[in-house]
Amino acid sequence: MTQQEVLIPKMKRIDKKQNRIKLPFFSVLIVLCALLLIIASTFVGFELKHYIVPAGFWSGKVLSQEDYIVSFYVIPQIPVLMFICSALEKKMAVFSVVLYLILGIFFAPLFALGGGFSYISEYSFGYLLAYFPAALIATSFLCRRRSFLNMFLAALCGVLIIHVLGFLYMLLIVLFKHDGGSFISGWITYQSGMKILYDFVLSFVLILIGKYVNYAVKFISD
Repeated sequence: MTQQEVLIPKMKRIDKKQNRIKLPFFSVLIVLCALLLIIASTFVGFELKHYIVPAGFWSGKVLSQEDYIVSFYVIPQIPVLMFICSALEKKMAVFSVVLYLILGIFFAPLFALGGGFSYISEYSFGYLLAYFPAALIATSFLCRRRSFLNMFLAALCGVLIIHVLGFLYMLLIVLFKHDGGSFISGWITYQSGMKILYDFVLSFVLILIGKYVNYAVKFISD
């Protein structure tokens, strides 16, 4: 046996060992970055303004320029979640969500109104809890192929799952707390309402961006 024949198997074993060390570290780093992104998006918001056709346009009512502009305060946590589902592989994206929920419930006040185990009695907790099935469904579409249709379905299903399950969880809490109907309608308008449309549009845009981030993540990890 020549010296080259002896060295080649050794070099292959060294390369495999380095890959076993490198890839888990890279995966952990990516998951931590995704976790920080979810946390940051909880406490960051921005005002979105755009043109609309006002209701009084068809009635002949005299309208000012302000009537054609609507402003909406957006908290981008759901779109950021969809971005993570698009940018990362399924296991890392879902694990980021699970880690966020576990840390917020048991260890640190990471949610918008705080945290802790008592947070499960908050009206908005259902929206957070729905992040897990939403991430599972969204990544299921995106893992097949990041086509236009799959990205559209990922955004649509992800956003609807969060809002529908969040609404149902809120109704459950209302039954226990015996709150009135006016409170329910006000809460639905605040948490969902037009917010569903904004969440969907922004989610789709960020999923498109996440598609190219996914290429970069794969290139670095290979």
